[in-house]
Amino acid sequence: MLRIGALLGGLAVLTASHPALAQTMSASDARTFVVGKLFTFNCFEGTKGAGRIYSDGSVAGTIQFRGAGPVRWAQLPAGTINVKGEAVCATVKGLPLQPCFNLQKTSHKSFRGSVSGLGFASCEFNRRGPVEIATASVPDSQPVAQSPSQPLSLRSTLSTSGTR
Repeated sequence: MLRIGALLGGLAVLTASHPALAQTMSASDARTFVVGKLFTFNCFEGTKGAGRIYSDGSVAGTIQFRGAGPVRWAQLPAGTINVKGEAVCATVKGLPLQPCFNLQKTSHKSFRGSVSGLGFASCEFNRRGPVEIATASVPDSQPVAQSPSQPLSLRSTLSTSGTR
């Protein structure tokens, strides 16, 4: 269930409020518009989160199912998002089919994605700028295995890649 939700949310790393402004994106257009950039998303059934789709087709981000409960970290491996002809599709272990998606650019910073053939199953995505992220670091002198009682130190880094 987490993988399906992460997949929807990642597309989880896709009809606008003004349908006349919506523009269908080809696979190439989608790659340029989406890959490596941070997007928040809100889906038709309430699921929401934020994440990125990387150039290798992997997906990483947060997801909150149906807008309630804990916010979870989700990561899907390389090749999860792939291109078949002009279609953007997903390959997820455990899913009996490979869903493909209709992608519509709704503004210079947003798009809508829906499962092909299931237009109601959609998510709205909005691009965000640089964000502060916390990364764990362990001093070289104290490996985790030798010092399990020591907490990991956190340092803030500014992620600026792919935010345009």
